[in-house]
Amino acid sequence: MAGNVARGAVYAALAVLGVLVAAAGALVQGGWFPFGLLLALGGCAALFYGGTRLTGTRAGAGVPAAAWLLSVIALTMTRPEGDAAFPVDFGPYLFLLIGATAGVMSATLPQLPPRGQGRKGR
Repeated sequence: MAGNVARGAVYAALAVLGVLVAAAGALVQGGWFPFGLLLALGGCAALFYGGTRLTGTRAGAGVPAAAWLLSVIALTMTRPEGDAAFPVDFGPYLFLLIGATAGVMSATLPQLPPRGQGRKGR
């Protein structure tokens, strides 16, 4: 029971981090193009791969990737007043495409043992 609660807390924290990385990436990638885009994509890839290594499951990358993707899609929608978080340029499309690709790649990596547990039998 306690293990399931801890696992749920880790996945919830990864989802919150996915939302935060999406918001930070939306601000950074447009401000310092192209280095901001690279920084935002590096943050995405680090979160997704780190989630896989932390949990040792594919859901460790899938949960933050899904939260990131939903947040980025929500941020791309314009409001009736005309406000938008992303500039009208090709950078946001690269952010969305390459970030989603990084999430899929991290989620489909071979399953590794969680960080710190190592391989058994050594």
